[in-house]
Amino acid sequence: MSNDSPIGVFDSGVGGLTVAREIMRQIPNERIVYFGDTARVPYGSKSKDTIIRYSKQIIRFLLTQNVKAIVIACNTASAFALEECKKEFDIPIIGVVKPGAKVASEATNNGRIGIIGTEGTINSKIYSEFIHEINPDIKVFGKPCPLFVPLVEEGLLNDPVTDEIASRYLSEFKDKDIDTLVLGCTHYPLIRSTVRRTVGDKVTLVNPAYETAIELRHLLDKKHIANIKEYDSPSQMYKFYVSDAAKKFKDFANSILPFDILTTQQINIDEY
Repeated sequence: MSNDSPIGVFDSGVGGLTVAREIMRQIPNERIVYFGDTARVPYGSKSKDTIIRYSKQIIRFLLTQNVKAIVIACNTASAFALEECKKEFDIPIIGVVKPGAKVASEATNNGRIGIIGTEGTINSKIYSEFIHEINPDIKVFGKPCPLFVPLVEEGLLNDPVTDEIASRYLSEFKDKDIDTLVLGCTHYPLIRSTVRRTVGDKVTLVNPAYETAIELRHLLDKKHIANIKEYDSPSQMYKFYVSDAAKKFKDFANSILPFDILTTQQINIDEY
């Protein structure tokens, strides 16, 4: 392992690309190996033990790619598996929940924060725990939005169906007087415009992806493992792996990343 070793980033599917995209923007010298568990998406309805098992399998795969640090770019896996993985693997690992909770706590003016995420993330109450560590007086209102992930995975980002589901899920926040809403799943920034139309302009939307990239940059500097070498092309810097549907993933990634990826490789994650 060296300073120009890559960062490992993983998610249940395409959602973690929002985190990878921010890493590309905020730390442009860093190489990335991304894994999307497209065969087993979504994670939000699965048990804690299953999420821990999946996460450890993926980390074992990423370690074969000689990564120097790992970002769990999935709120559900961050909620359920981050601490267990830190105990087992001798490599810096960060998640997306704590950075999101921090910026939400700083953003709110009236102390009323909404959290949307998968059933697993919301039921874990991990956002509430982190927010209350920062400020115990903040009121937190969680809402599971399980259909958002499959809608994003199917590419229905600007579709009347997504608008209708968003309206049903988010209507209850109107009575809560929230001024801040955390997009507590890395898929959700991809339907940010839909959420914005639904909750209105007075609610600040928090995307933990940006804060996670900043935390990663601080971690690399602190550990003295930041890369200073420059690369000529993205194809030299970024590799993408999935557990299923490689072409579908590649097509989707090319629609949201700042460049076209040329290849996505499918692997059998159960081997790890």
